[in-house]
Amino acid sequence: MNRPNIILTGFMGCGKTTVGKLLARQLQYEFVDTDHLIEERSGMSIPEIFKSRGEAAFRSLEATVARELGAGEGMVIATGGRLMLDPENARILGMSGSVFCLAARPEEILQRVSRKSQAARPLLNSPDPMARIVELTREREESYARFPQISTSGKSPQEVMQDILARFRSR
Repeated sequence: MNRPNIILTGFMGCGKTTVGKLLARQLQYEFVDTDHLIEERSGMSIPEIFKSRGEAAFRSLEATVARELGAGEGMVIATGGRLMLDPENARILGMSGSVFCLAARPEEILQRVSRKSQAARPLLNSPDPMARIVELTREREESYARFPQISTSGKSPQEVMQDILARFRSR
């Protein structure tokens, strides 16, 4: 593999898309956001897919995208928050390059996702979004811990990109 992929995982609001685009530009790689790819192909937003087809159908779309992208190279792939929690998706994408898990403090996550519409973040559509973030990050902690951790808290996207590049190039 001449141009191994960089796969970014982690909770929503940790910077996967922002940092992923910077990395792709720096490396002259293609940037792919799995959620956007699924929305593009299905002609529906993710909340619409969940509502009309259900979560199982969405997870099946994620698995299809993971298989396709895992066969490619020269990409920075920002995954949906749960895509890499599926062991088969993680195995397939992990074979195509290096996986990094972006993490941030719950307060920063809430601040970042609050800038966007709540409708775009159905998991946080609750009376206490901060409590929901803490609950979900704890649920996923063990699964995310399988991947090298990169904290984005208190760092600029450029600093996070440099952290990832240093680890990626030392592999």
